[in-house]
Amino acid sequence: MDGALFQLAWPALTLSLRVAAWATAINLLLGVATGFALARLRWPGINLLDAVLTLPMVLPPTVLGYYLLVLLGRRGLVGNWLAQHFGITLIFTWQGAVIAATLVAFPLVLKAARTAFEQIDPQLEQAGRVLGLNEAAIFLRISLPLAWRGILAGGLLAFARALGEFGATLMVAGSIPGRTQTLSVAIFEAVQAGEDTLANMLVLITSTACVLILVCAGRLAPASPSSRRAQ
Repeated sequence: MDGALFQLAWPALTLSLRVAAWATAINLLLGVATGFALARLRWPGINLLDAVLTLPMVLPPTVLGYYLLVLLGRRGLVGNWLAQHFGITLIFTWQGAVIAATLVAFPLVLKAARTAFEQIDPQLEQAGRVLGLNEAAIFLRISLPLAWRGILAGGLLAFARALGEFGATLMVAGSIPGRTQTLSVAIFEAVQAGEDTLANMLVLITSTACVLILVCAGRLAPASPSSRRAQ
């Protein structure tokens, strides 16, 4: 691998890893909590809420980027409030890229967490209640340890999705080399500029990282009942 090309790719690589790490950490907190609530709560609007929370998985990234611009822009409801009260601007910053990646990857953690919690035998949690554990202790000592493999698999998938996020990130964070230019955006810019060698190297780095993550996620994902019987 050419050293000069790697130096050009290094800022985009490190920024992408930072954005993906932050997005995954946020999604693990929000996705696990929401997935647990969806798995345990029973009320008429639960399926509608699940559909709304899953929308980022099916909506075009540019649509998500537009929503974020409307919400976080200078004239947006949140963006205007942050600018006036705290002097914070999220558009065209790496923090904006984190928000975009978090939104796009959130359904992957949510779905994995909800499925993992739904596969837990309710009698195990009920046994904890009989032994006098409160709901927080049941979650931390019974539910979460039993669901961790599925949650971690979802987290790895979310990390891979955040690492490769393009559309929403480009609209919200732009393409500022060394500041907001992630790997996927750098690939787009390299192709546009006709720098095929750099583009090929960036594609190889991204593809290799995603394949390794998918292999790890596949190993962590809970085995289905049929596969367990086959073993």
